[in-house]
Amino acid sequence: MEGDSVTLNTGDTDKQKDYQILWKFGHNSTLIAKINRKNNETTFYNNNADGRFRDRLELDQTGSLTITNTRTTDSGLYQVTSIRAQTPLNRFSLTVYVVNVSDVSLSWYKGNSLLSSISVSDLNISLSLPLEVGCQDKNTYSCVINNPISNQTTHLNISEFCQTCAGGLW
Repeated sequence: MEGDSVTLNTGDTDKQKDYQILWKFGHNSTLIAKINRKNNETTFYNNNADGRFRDRLELDQTGSLTITNTRTTDSGLYQVTSIRAQTPLNRFSLTVYVVNVSDVSLSWYKGNSLLSSISVSDLNISLSLPLEVGCQDKNTYSCVINNPISNQTTHLNISEFCQTCAGGLW
């Protein structure tokens, strides 16, 4: 998914580390990264015409390539080659998707019972949903925010929270 990181492994099982690993991208096999495993020296070729991978590539000691903050333009064919073998160690076809998160909802629950909820489709709007309870309330409340991709829940134990306040309603 766009914005995530992905690691492409070399698949190299050769124990000899005194050679170079090359990473190429696209059908025209543009060189994007190289590691000399003997001295652990890495080189990134981010200065190509479009600067596509600038500051977003990482190589570990095995030669595995990590692409951070992926973009749809990172989609394509990746090939890793060993200088020693002169044959591809591995090939990857990467597709980066964009998921349109258009609806977000915020809800308060008392136990399993829904107390209140609000939804918006305009992500430029700030969501808020007040919860009014007294410090004598012994129930546990849950705040749930969700969208089509994920949800997150936070639990609020009123009696624990109110031990730090002066008491009464807040």
